[in-house]
Amino acid sequence: MRLKAPLRQDAYMADNTPAQHADTAAEAVRALNYTTLAWEAGEGWQHPGDAYSTVGGVSTMAMRLPQALDQISVLIQRLESERHLRSDRGTLDSDLAEVYAGLGEAKAAADALHQALNRAHSGLAGLAYEE
Repeated sequence: MRLKAPLRQDAYMADNTPAQHADTAAEAVRALNYTTLAWEAGEGWQHPGDAYSTVGGVSTMAMRLPQALDQISVLIQRLESERHLRSDRGTLDSDLAEVYAGLGEAKAAADALHQALNRAHSGLAGLAYEE
C-alpha cells in the first residue's frame, strides 16, 4: 500500500483558523471593491488586461468556494452523527435542515458564479486598449 504524503501548509495557513481565513477573504473582497474605484481618480487599473486579471482571480476564488462549503457541511454532519449538536431554540432538526439547504444552495450559486465569471473572462481575453 502506498502512503500519501502529508498535506503541506505554509505557516500562514497553519496559524489561522478557518473562520480567520474567511474573515481575511471577506476583507480582501472589501479591498478589491475599494481599489476598483481608483479608476475614477485616474489611478490603478486602466486597461482591459487589468479587468481580465481581476476577473481571473475572482473566478479562481469562486471555483474554490464549493470545496470550502462542502467541508463546512462535513463538519456539521460529523458533529451531528457524534451527537455533539444542540439547538438553543430547541429546533435542532429544522436548524440542521436550514444549514444543509443553505450550504447546498450556496454551493450551487458558487458553481454558477464560477461559470459566469469564466464566460466574462473569456470575453475579456479578446479586448485590447486603443489609444
